[in-house]
Amino acid sequence: MTTEVLVPNLPESVTDATVVSWHKQPGDPVRRGENLVDLETDKVVLEVPALTDGTMGELRKLEGDTVTAGEVLATLAEGAATPPAQPQAAATSAEPPPALSPSVRRAIAETNVDPASVAGTGPDGRITRPDIMRAADGQTKTEQAPVPPPPAISEDGRPEQRVPMTRLRARVAERLLQVQQTAAILTTFNEVDLQAVMDIRSRHKERFEKAHKTRLGFMSFFVKATVDALKRFPVVNASVDDQEIVYHGYFDIGIAVGSPRGLVVPILRDADQLGFAEIEQRITDFGERAQAGSLSYDELSGGTFTISNGGVFGSMLSTPILNPPQSAILGMHNIQQR
Repeated sequence: MTTEVLVPNLPESVTDATVVSWHKQPGDPVRRGENLVDLETDKVVLEVPALTDGTMGELRKLEGDTVTAGEVLATLAEGAATPPAQPQAAATSAEPPPALSPSVRRAIAETNVDPASVAGTGPDGRITRPDIMRAADGQTKTEQAPVPPPPAISEDGRPEQRVPMTRLRARVAERLLQVQQTAAILTTFNEVDLQAVMDIRSRHKERFEKAHKTRLGFMSFFVKATVDALKRFPVVNASVDDQEIVYHGYFDIGIAVGSPRGLVVPILRDADQLGFAEIEQRITDFGERAQAGSLSYDELSGGTFTISNGGVFGSMLSTPILNPPQSAILGMHNIQQR
């Protein structure tokens, strides 16, 4: 029996997606739950798992194609499939446990990390994709860096390289240009004496890390200070909706994070109700999953205010652009001794 592999329902406000990469080709054996293809939207990459065991059939959509919800991506011949014979050398490789999620199994396949050597940090000690990526990073640091491919040659004989822009980067560029054209943006620059924060952090960071299993960074201080300021000045925590100002009675703080696909802004929901440890743990988790491309659409949606920390790149001054429909954004910068 042949079944169709369909584009799943897309997140709200997302109209289409792009086929990024197929993980199975026609004739390949497929197990239920295995990821067949990655679909990229404006914010997240969606995995499309197999709903049954079988053999991969015809690919109806190719990498780079734009698809909408319900479209047929491929066909799948149901039934137990006999995997092709493997070389003798591959017989010693361990099969990922069936309890692992599709994204974790995919990470194992991409990195060749032995899951038995990885300590899981998820619920009940389960292995997560960031666990695999951290283990892989530890391996690659001991290996020689790969030689990049030679650049292409332009018409005038000079080297250049063209790389397709991800949907995320294109969407970020579109939104930032749009807000510059539709909002009156004013940037103010202020210096703050952080000596007291530095002293508190130095005094408590070792005990904090032992107690909460996470480092005490500066972002938790910045988030706490931001929430306090927003409580004092509610209009900064508001958004504009046509001819109305919407005052939010909650504090959902976006944290701008760089990722291989572009800038993402995961949301700290109800940040006013979070302690320092919870803030640090969630920001660390956001950063790891941004690198792994495993943030969900819900985690990237909404937000009443955004913090961007250019200081991690050594930046001293910048003019961060609003994240619409928010009214303001805070740009943190490099900390210097004076």
